[in-house]
Amino acid sequence: MVHQQRSEGRLSPSSDTEDSAGMSRLLAPRLAYFAGVARTEHVTRAAQEMQVPQSTLSRAMVRLEQDLGVDLFARHGRTVSLTAAGRTFLTSVERALAEIERAADEVRADADPATGKVAFGFLHTMGSETVPGLIRAFRADHPRVRFSLVQNYGEAMLEGLRSGELDLCLTSPVPDAPDLVARRLDEQKLRLVVPADHRLAARKRVRLAEAADETFVTLEPGYGMRRITDDLCKEAGFKPRIAFEGEEAETLRGLVAAGLGVALLPPPAVPRPGVVELTVTAPRAAREIGVAWLDGHPDTPPVAAFKKFLLSRRGHLLPD
Repeated sequence: MVHQQRSEGRLSPSSDTEDSAGMSRLLAPRLAYFAGVARTEHVTRAAQEMQVPQSTLSRAMVRLEQDLGVDLFARHGRTVSLTAAGRTFLTSVERALAEIERAADEVRADADPATGKVAFGFLHTMGSETVPGLIRAFRADHPRVRFSLVQNYGEAMLEGLRSGELDLCLTSPVPDAPDLVARRLDEQKLRLVVPADHRLAARKRVRLAEAADETFVTLEPGYGMRRITDDLCKEAGFKPRIAFEGEEAETLRGLVAAGLGVALLPPPAVPRPGVVELTVTAPRAAREIGVAWLDGHPDTPPVAAFKKFLLSRRGHLLPD
């Protein structure tokens, strides 16, 4: 059968994004109806299976054909059969509906209280001990909750919250932004790390001003530790001379051991040979660590449970 091209109510083809979006809005509510009628080849039977009035289904099919500008069905009394255009359309419609169903299953699974997913970001310096310990403790009561973990620097994680990539992040400094909620959880003392043969290596404590003439190795701009380093040096009365900017605290420790410079860093998970870590007595050298999330963003049950767990660790977040 040769199908007739309709002229009534037809949308003009266009590659323009707005026109494409308009067509999608028109077609989307009718696609499941179309697939049901195509599967049964009977409007009455399809209406019974989908539990909608037959008149509603019939009108939806007529309107769908009008919007597309082609006949999708050949009608034979109460039965129908697909035209060539209808068969072509059905292939894509079934694929689209299957993808929608897959996406619906995925978001339902992610929100499941027992087996759902938490997208959690954390600083590089939290990755060796702190975060594994937190997840291990949380999973003692929530053994099947899944985690999507992102290790990054602070500003990137805050953007991850805003984009929806992350539900929660553990970061420092604790952010102060109108679109975010942040809670301070703990404080971590920072140390001046020097080579083992450095002039200050025999000391246990040091004022940061005593390192004013040293070359520093630091994290890159945008990292919270870099901002803290710059602020502490400024408070001590000098601007640090930077020999290297990196992305990993342990890389910086290795470069300190090699004699490239000194660094302000949080304590290592495992002591590293070749360096000495000095307590900074002035100015007070510490960083606050907190958890942040997007203000007004609704939590799924697993995210709410993990957020409550993190807040319960206030004051004893870090390993002893």
